[in-house]
Amino acid sequence: MTFHPRKGLMAALLIGMSTALPLPAAALDDTQKEEFGAFIREYLLANPEIIEEMSQALEIKKETEGRLMAQAAIASNQEAIFRAPEDIVLGNPDGDVTVVEFYDYNCGFCKRAMNDMVGLLEKDPNVRFVLKEFPILGPDSLAAHRVAMSFRALAPEHYQDFHIKLLSGDVRATEAHAIEVATGFGVDAAALKAGMDDPAIDESIRQTYELANALGISGTPSFVIGDEAVFGAVGEETLLSKITNMRQCESTVC
Repeated sequence: MTFHPRKGLMAALLIGMSTALPLPAAALDDTQKEEFGAFIREYLLANPEIIEEMSQALEIKKETEGRLMAQAAIASNQEAIFRAPEDIVLGNPDGDVTVVEFYDYNCGFCKRAMNDMVGLLEKDPNVRFVLKEFPILGPDSLAAHRVAMSFRALAPEHYQDFHIKLLSGDVRATEAHAIEVATGFGVDAAALKAGMDDPAIDESIRQTYELANALGISGTPSFVIGDEAVFGAVGEETLLSKITNMRQCESTVC
């Protein structure tokens, strides 16, 4: 049987596509490389849906890699994620499921997620909710979080109400606004400002940045539940579903 170079190249390409093994460039001469490239272009123009399929496959691959990276980071950073002594705990401190939230006081989606948190704590008295101060939206956010961390040290019993009021407001969270909110709970402004200079605040924020980087968290809000990092304001029902799964099978997905 006579071998036709172009047909041979097409066959090799189809085999390569089906087995995910690329044809070595060194195995082709210049003419064959040109024919090979022309065939690929012709094939893709005739079947443009392949580009979309490739994009979807790449997205799935990235999501899978990100999930596995987050799972490994969660497994190796249990104490820092779930039981860091500097973090504030809302809800039931002895709850059977812990939800950890990374948030920024100037994040619009965090404002939406705050309502999810409030609803969650009202509906489920056995949830332990950990807040991670994660100021990533500029100097105003950093200053507001410093005020919040100073407030927490001075009046931890009022922190949940302070947190809700500062995060739910329409005014941009700045140092001045955060202090105004804090003094409304009877905390002295001078004491707040003095507390903002505590080196422990800088260290806590630095550790949170490092932890977020390990988990693949680059935006707010983001959550950690069990062995999963959850990105975005996914809604109260989604969070409740993952909590229910944790109780049933010790994983967010049963």
